[in-house]
Amino acid sequence: MAVRSTSSSKSPQATRVLLVDDNAVGLAARRLVLEELGYKVTGVTCPVEALAVFGKQPFDLVVTDYKMPKMTGRELIRALRELEPALPIILISGYAETLGLTEKNTGATEVIAKSANEVQHLVRAVSRALALKVARKPPGAEAPKARRKSATS
Repeated sequence: MAVRSTSSSKSPQATRVLLVDDNAVGLAARRLVLEELGYKVTGVTCPVEALAVFGKQPFDLVVTDYKMPKMTGRELIRALRELEPALPIILISGYAETLGLTEKNTGATEVIAKSANEVQHLVRAVSRALALKVARKPPGAEAPKARRKSATS
């Protein structure tokens, strides 16, 4: 049974997701779920590579594992926030409860614990994160500033 996402005004086919997980099996499984929902997914197994890919193309959402070599998911989130502060980011971890990982202490939009219900949690988290992105005003959307009068007027 295919699950459909309806929370974003952007069609899933136009929504680009960067998926980061050093475990190839976990990466493939999550990628399959997100692609079945219609999202365009770019998967990488290294957070350093994720930063390089992120710098070359736009993404609407990032889903990352926590425990990876060279850089944790928390460190990746911090680096991504410096580049794009309002980017929705979902952190997935088998250590979420043990380490007390929360949205507040990781910088993630949402934290998901790896479990038997992970797929359902991921689908809902993606939907919520993209809905929040649509609801937020894009940078520069405030009222235009008054123009200074030129010396000739």
